[in-house]
Amino acid sequence: MRDLFDKIYKDKGPLGKWAEQAEGYFVFPKLEGPISNRMKFQGKEVITWSVNDYLGLANHPEVRKVDASAAAKHGSAYPMGARMMSGHTDLHEQLQQELAEFVNKEAAYVLNFGYQGILSTIDALVAKDDVIVYDVDAHACIIDGVRLHVGQRFTYQHNDIESLEKNLQRATKIAEQTGGGILVISEGVFGMRGEQGRLKEIVALKKKYNFRFLVDDAHGFGTLGKTGAGAGEEQGVQDDIDVYFATFAKSMASTGAFIAGDKEIMDYMKYNMRSQMFAKSLQSVLVEGLLKRLDMIRTMPELKNKLWENVNALQNGLRKRGFNIGTTQSCVTPVYLNGSIPEAMVLVKDLRENYGIFCSIVVYPVIPKGLILLRMIPTSTHTLEDVEETLNAFDAIRDRLENGTYKRLSAGMVPTA
Repeated sequence: MRDLFDKIYKDKGPLGKWAEQAEGYFVFPKLEGPISNRMKFQGKEVITWSVNDYLGLANHPEVRKVDASAAAKHGSAYPMGARMMSGHTDLHEQLQQELAEFVNKEAAYVLNFGYQGILSTIDALVAKDDVIVYDVDAHACIIDGVRLHVGQRFTYQHNDIESLEKNLQRATKIAEQTGGGILVISEGVFGMRGEQGRLKEIVALKKKYNFRFLVDDAHGFGTLGKTGAGAGEEQGVQDDIDVYFATFAKSMASTGAFIAGDKEIMDYMKYNMRSQMFAKSLQSVLVEGLLKRLDMIRTMPELKNKLWENVNALQNGLRKRGFNIGTTQSCVTPVYLNGSIPEAMVLVKDLRENYGIFCSIVVYPVIPKGLILLRMIPTSTHTLEDVEETLNAFDAIRDRLENGTYKRLSAGMVPTA
């Protein structure tokens, strides 16, 4: 028998092995100052493209005023305890009612965290005889939720309806044998590529197959659709989504999440979601702040309009300059370049130190080897000057990548064990 920690001493994992060179700069960096289009990184001002504050609510004066007032009124702890026991308030009920109305569902249930929330949603919806069919590019929180399932589960190729249908046929045969049901899971917007899930085509398959549909719309809520109600509204199929999930960590610039659907289903979830039954309620200071944020999303369309002005300027500018931004259909703006992990590290340092541009770097194993993904999140607080400055910087770093400058500078960089 070996020591449990032996595997950790010998293998830090595909990302962990770079910790010595990367930590504090490329991973776990510290952005400082008010959340906005420009912040401080290691004492220097940078244009920030890595903050999911889509609508600029994080430091909006009206939001800050309500947050401060709510903190003074409630403190940071109230209510204490889980919702079922002692952590339920009128504010929670009000937020749930307003969220349900906003996303055109009968009822909603507020959750204390997003990652934990979707994981627990999946766990509560399925039993051992049920079958899950989900997109292979699903976020880690969905994958972890599926891992809890002791029954059968299948992945379909990303946004591939033919692949989904083949797996629905497999799932149907199994469900007929076990007497279970089928849950299909997609994201409204895939957060790495920026593509919308093919919700309309998935819903159409309900005419042929008996399944229920769960959509994680973390990046679509507040940014897509005429009112901002998300990818389902954008594609005209919101009514056909059985369980709609969105987080407060993106457009709402806060903490927590919610699910919405038929009242009977939401009532069931309230009494069966373990992450809510056995964990502390979302604090009232956050709930009151979320009510203000939701009101602003409903009544201030100029926030979303400004966001999309910036999104279009950035994405069109990148395309015109020959950059590969994939097939994004959302605010998420990926820029794909060819290069190794060491080259990516030198490139990003150049971008931050010499051009004042801060964006997230994504490399293997999240994406295939040999690719560098610079993931950009436009917000309503960015300016067209920010966009132009960033485009010029990207021209410069691409030239250095292609002429081998970064390869020469990265020579000798090796990961630790």
